[in-house]
Amino acid sequence: MSTPEHEPQWERQLLERVAFAALNEQRARRRWGIFFKLAALGYFVAVLVLVVDWGAPEPLADGRHTAVIHLHGTIEAQGEASAQNITDALQQAFDDKGTAGVILRVNSPGGSPVQAGIVHDEIRRLRTKHPQIPLYAVVEDVCASGGYYVAVAADKIFVDKASIVGSIGVLMDAFGFTGAMEKLGIERRLLTAGENKGFLDPFSPQDARQKEHAQVMLREIHRQFIEVVRRGRGQRLKETPEMFSGLMWTGSQSIRLGLADGYGTVGSVARDVIKADRLVDFTIKENLAERFARRLRTGGPGGLADSLVSGLPLFH
Repeated sequence: MSTPEHEPQWERQLLERVAFAALNEQRARRRWGIFFKLAALGYFVAVLVLVVDWGAPEPLADGRHTAVIHLHGTIEAQGEASAQNITDALQQAFDDKGTAGVILRVNSPGGSPVQAGIVHDEIRRLRTKHPQIPLYAVVEDVCASGGYYVAVAADKIFVDKASIVGSIGVLMDAFGFTGAMEKLGIERRLLTAGENKGFLDPFSPQDARQKEHAQVMLREIHRQFIEVVRRGRGQRLKETPEMFSGLMWTGSQSIRLGLADGYGTVGSVARDVIKADRLVDFTIKENLAERFARRLRTGGPGGLADSLVSGLPLFH
């Protein structure tokens, strides 16, 4: 039996060549694997750059045009239809030298009274600052509650005959779990400093004094809403006993009631009313990171709990 010392030299060299060839092949496969992974990553990044809306502000438009701003969805501080986004877009549109008129394209069921109030007040301020630039609200599917609170600041409101308009009211909703807790044998241990700190706590029995206090707040916010509608619509409004009850009407009914002025779309208002059919979108959109963060907020573990216990007044 031969030992490694006695193996022929050519056999040893052959084994070394085979071993080095296998090692080089492994290294080559690893390099190609890294190359293809980097290439796939580069392709993915290129697709993101080309396809995804990153929310970068558009440059000011050249020439006479109609500025369009979308108010879509629930009006809330952390949403795309936040007061910050809408007011920033309004300011950019009114400051653009080529803006002949502004269209607020509304498709909203309402939301926060505070956020809606901020947008409403900013529209009135900008209209005073730029009296030569009209602002019109164009309603698509729905302009209810907080959406209508914003729209009444416009010079005119245009609707489709089947649009849903109105819901001039305020609500504060939550849940009560005391009955279910008793059946399950769950005890609520709530410690507060201040007898009303657990105001309308859904896990405690409803307190009559706290309920009445909530009703007082709701009536006050409702009164503010009614005053805004009356001021915005003026003599055009044909008040009825149900007008401020929270009911909603079709677009055709809203025109008869003076809640809206006529039929129109974004295109027809730009072409026939503003006389500038070139449209420039000034809407501030969420970038990818903001959209992802908002989904985490609304869909995360705390999203449902926050919505159950917040108990804030809403224009809905």
